Amino acid sequence: MSLTPELRRALADSLPPDGLILEPDMLRVYECDGLTAKRELPLAVALPETEAQVQAVVRLCHEHQLPMVPRGAGTGLSGGAQPLSDGLVLSLARMKRILEINPDNLSARVEPGVRNLAVSEAAKAHGLYYAPDPSSQIACTIGGNVAENSGGVHCLKYGLTVHNILKLRLVTAEGEVLDIGSNALDSPGYDLLALLTGSEGLLGIITEITVKLLPLPPSARVMLAAFDAVEQAGRAVGAIIGAGVIPAGLEMMDNKSLRAAEDFVHAGYPVDAAAILLCELDGTPEEVEEQLARVEDILRRHGSTNIRTSRNEEERACIWAGRKAAFPAVGRISPDYYCMDGTIPRHQLPEVLSRMEAMSAQYGLSVANVFHAGDGNLHPLILYDASKPGELARAEQFGGDILALCVEVGGTITGEHGVGSEKIDQMCVQFQALELQQFHAIKHAFDPAGLLNPGKAVPSLHRCAELGAMHVHNGELPFPELERF
Repeated sequence: MSLTPELRRALADSLPPDGLILEPDMLRVYECDGLTAKRELPLAVALPETEAQVQAVVRLCHEHQLPMVPRGAGTGLSGGAQPLSDGLVLSLARMKRILEINPDNLSARVEPGVRNLAVSEAAKAHGLYYAPDPSSQIACTIGGNVAENSGGVHCLKYGLTVHNILKLRLVTAEGEVLDIGSNALDSPGYDLLALLTGSEGLLGIITEITVKLLPLPPSARVMLAAFDAVEQAGRAVGAIIGAGVIPAGLEMMDNKSLRAAEDFVHAGYPVDAAAILLCELDGTPEEVEEQLARVEDILRRHGSTNIRTSRNEEERACIWAGRKAAFPAVGRISPDYYCMDGTIPRHQLPEVLSRMEAMSAQYGLSVANVFHAGDGNLHPLILYDASKPGELARAEQFGGDILALCVEVGGTITGEHGVGSEKIDQMCVQFQALELQQFHAIKHAFDPAGLLNPGKAVPSLHRCAELGAMHVHNGELPFPELERF
């Protein structure tokens, strides 16, 4: 498929003077998101600056049946913004205005291209902040966070993106504008706000988000605890939560990841430890002091060999800097790595970490573990060298086995990165035909022509059958009316 001269002119007329990219060299900037192993040049990239321009582009695409791939900052790690060779990338990166900070309502109204960190920076003058903080918060956008239902190191206590937004405006696949949610804490009708959060651009184009803000805690301190075994650290995580303490953040790093982070950031991590836990507690100074004592006792009873507690904000930031920079730090010790994202019940941490170590030996590929231990959200980084034939395929198979393990122990194939194109086969492991039928029905209700981010997040029934993950009766798939999806 190619853009007709008529459509090209109409798109250009609907956008700012430099808002339509057609040159191959410039299109290459958009050939992938953070999942760099999969690359494709789109037909064009549209860069609207207003909601009206988004509407105009979507209506043209609907009229000409041109597929669209929404894109934020491109920091996603599951191929959610991977372009289509016969489609248009609709970038929201230029829609980056903070429209309102409302301290009375503890909310902010922003455009989708606003960076995550910029919201807290703007709210700080009012003593407020935005809680979800992905590791890429310096670059990732709020629109992308909503599309993927992103989390971060503080989501254990304060929730994912879905728990921290009040209202969305979006452009439908036909180019109409909807207001979903309200400025109040609840609204009548079906909870479409939750449905759209994490929908990965399949149901609409988000043009405005109202997020919840929280008061900055009076006190926040982080503990760094070292362990001689990863399994000990895993058991300590369950013990902390089981004792009724809900930390603001509870993160784990194994020796490979903490060594890489220490070499990169110099955060003062104990490089001889098998694993470390970072446990942040916040609240009033008295509350924090009481919880620090309780957690320290738990950590020591579970074998921690060394405990360090931040004494001021500078030390707290330094300890967190290593964790925040863990992904790029690991990139310095391996030519390539494959970042996975799965979630398991907390009590399964020791078992799953042990089984992943056995898988690592089986595949002959090292793994660096750095993850949100408090909510069981794993981020194994599989180290490989793409220049060696077969290593990427082996890493992908290893990653698929890790996700299947997550499902086996009662977890799920994603915690915050989404499904995109990367995990679409694992959706066939997670869900059965009846569940996929409902997913497709929802997609059809919002986007009957299937133009929004096609081929992502929800597999076709045929795909699952070909993988052997779905029962086929007498050679026929269930629900033939949905076979085209």
